[in-house]
Amino acid sequence: MKLSQLGRGIYVGFVYLLLYLPIAVVVLFSFNNTHRALAWNGFTLKWYQSLLSDAGLIEVAWHSVLLGVATATLAAILGTIIAVTLFRYKFFGRKLLHGINFMLVLLPEIVIAVAMLLFYNFLNIQLGFNSLLLAHTSLCVPFVVVTVHSSLSDIDRSIFEAARDLGASDYTTFTRVLVPLLLPAIMAGWLLSFTLSLDNIIISYFVSGPSFDILPLKIFAMVKLGVKPEVNALCSIMLLLTLITIIVSYHHLFPKKNHA
Repeated sequence: MKLSQLGRGIYVGFVYLLLYLPIAVVVLFSFNNTHRALAWNGFTLKWYQSLLSDAGLIEVAWHSVLLGVATATLAAILGTIIAVTLFRYKFFGRKLLHGINFMLVLLPEIVIAVAMLLFYNFLNIQLGFNSLLLAHTSLCVPFVVVTVHSSLSDIDRSIFEAARDLGASDYTTFTRVLVPLLLPAIMAGWLLSFTLSLDNIIISYFVSGPSFDILPLKIFAMVKLGVKPEVNALCSIMLLLTLITIIVSYHHLFPKKNHA
């Protein structure tokens, strides 16, 4: 029994090592005092100083954050409305729409990218922030729908009848009853959408314009010329911000569980 537990522990440790060792290497070499990525030459913070003094890169990072927040907010609103509609109301084509939503989750991003580009060209829409926002939102909405709809399945349907008996309209029931109950799922969908938007390359490559550059495409272009220490520093900062966001969100969304 002990050997079996030891074997499982080794296996799990090996999996975690494969998953997180590359990330640890990136963080470690962001403090490396040399341009050569595979040779350690002492500890330094100059790559972070160089990164923070790069006004162009800071502007691109701000573009990505702005786009991610706008995409996540719009996707969370639309996805929640769609999920509640599919769950609560019966109408013609309801099952078809539900199936299409799951199909969009599994659809390769390259298909969405080409479709959006053809759509923009057909309507003569200029590529830039608006084209990226619409494309990223189209990518993220199905994920929000799946997340919120799964949470709706755990809600007792009798609350709708109780709200109606108390004179609440559909809008009041949605804003005063459903949204508070679904808030953890909505926030989970928001965070997932923000992450999908922040690191998306394939769709962004097709629908971004020269007037609005974003961080994933900037990093992709920089890596083509070789991994610079500034890229390691940038990735480390993004990792830190992601961890902070996860910790803060967890403690705010599940306060009872945290203090149990």
